Amino acid sequence: MAVREVLQVGDDLLRKTSKEVKVFDEKLEDIIDDMWETMYAFNGMGLAGPQVGILKRIVVMDVNNMRLELVNPVILKSEGVDIEEEGCLSCGKIRGKVKRPMKVTVKAQDRYGYEFTITGEKYLARCLCHEIDHLNGVLFIDKTIK
Repeated sequence: MAVREVLQVGDDLLRKTSKEVKVFDEKLEDIIDDMWETMYAFNGMGLAGPQVGILKRIVVMDVNNMRLELVNPVILKSEGVDIEEEGCLSCGKIRGKVKRPMKVTVKAQDRYGYEFTITGEKYLARCLCHEIDHLNGVLFIDKTIK
């Protein structure tokens, strides 16, 4: 495992759309392991592939004492409204209030390609949306409200 560089605002790669993962192999497992190590090294709670220079639809999150690995995540359903402050490893010390759904249901695959569905509320929903936005080239600073 290795700690990778976390790309910062201004790097064009953060604005690109990530590609679907089609091959579930040891290389993917190594990338996911590196993402965990990187996220923890920078005291993060979530990390998406583009943040470490990988344009693949991969997310790792450690929220509410729950470690999640999501490959090819898709939001199936969202409900309600929640407005809270967010930050991001790729945005330095910038913080801002963002409007997100109160509850989301996400379909994804694990590192082995097995499909699962997870429903998150409040903070977990916010983190899921934040990280999935990264896979679509969107940063939270694009969504801050005044």
